[in-house]
Amino acid sequence: MHPAPPALPVSPLSRPRDEAALEELLATPSPALVTDLTTLDGDLLILGAGGKMGPSLCRLARRALDAAGRTDIAVRAVSRWSDPEAADALREQGVETVPFDLMDGDPADLPDAGNVVFMVGAKFGSASDPTTAWAVNAALPDRIARRYRHSRIAAFSTGNVYPLVSVRDAASSETDPVGPVGEYAMSCLGRERVFAHHARRSGTPLSLIRLNYAVDLRYGVLADIAGAVRSGAPVSLATGHVNVVWQGYANEVALRSLPRAAADPFTVNLTGPETASVRRLADRFAEEFGTTATFTGEESGTGLLSDASRCHAEFGYPPVPLATLVSWQAGWIRDGRPLSGKHTKFDVRDGRF
Repeated sequence: MHPAPPALPVSPLSRPRDEAALEELLATPSPALVTDLTTLDGDLLILGAGGKMGPSLCRLARRALDAAGRTDIAVRAVSRWSDPEAADALREQGVETVPFDLMDGDPADLPDAGNVVFMVGAKFGSASDPTTAWAVNAALPDRIARRYRHSRIAAFSTGNVYPLVSVRDAASSETDPVGPVGEYAMSCLGRERVFAHHARRSGTPLSLIRLNYAVDLRYGVLADIAGAVRSGAPVSLATGHVNVVWQGYANEVALRSLPRAAADPFTVNLTGPETASVRRLADRFAEEFGTTATFTGEESGTGLLSDASRCHAEFGYPPVPLATLVSWQAGWIRDGRPLSGKHTKFDVRDGRF
């Protein structure tokens, strides 16, 4: 028998009951974000804006800048925009969309910008096609860093640059040695090293954001676990403990890191404060659904775990704590709301994605 988990704090925010409400919540800036963005000098360019987090980050940035009275700053979203509806939705909210293939296009053709958020990455399929992972994750940053050497750059990275650590020991902090496992993680460390090289060479202000794992309700670790419990599928315990964080907070930290960027890169672990047990998460979802969770495998005792205390000291705690995320995720699935269908593969331990 496993002891009942302690009660966790909950958020006073209302549960988003459909995609419109979810998007509204993700796009609502905090007063701290509004204050930080008043200091930006130059337009804001988001590269890789068509991914899972990009559209909500673009809307959040536009709202925050408007609230700060900085209507003079343009927010431009760069992507191939294979989904025209997504681009149309952003334009309706004041975000300029720039159709551009970052791998084949010449960065010189991109708009000038005083501030750049780099969200481009290749993860899934990297085990079977590692050359593409390295081209996207490590070679492309060289071209972008050269193009925007006089800009501030916030580059998304990943907690995968760290090794697996014991759940009984301290989680990985920004000053701990890196130890990437697999081609994806190694290429992401390559991205960090390339950006950092140019920052120190050209004096480019840089922030590096080591994220794991964002929760948006349509995807994420919690959606993976809750979906399995709801369908009666066994939940893998291969990776028995995880970190998760509300995506709205992740987007805010990325944007707020821009004024803190420096030639000696500002590096920050971005995740929630809890080390969450996969078994206990599954049992909580089972309670929500009135069923019983089943499992496969046993906890290994190690996981990809990050100490985000620097992030929380700098930017405050995430406004949506774990207990609330679990409740929201259960309600989202119970109501039959849409899911992305893209598994995070959080249980992969050999770095092969």
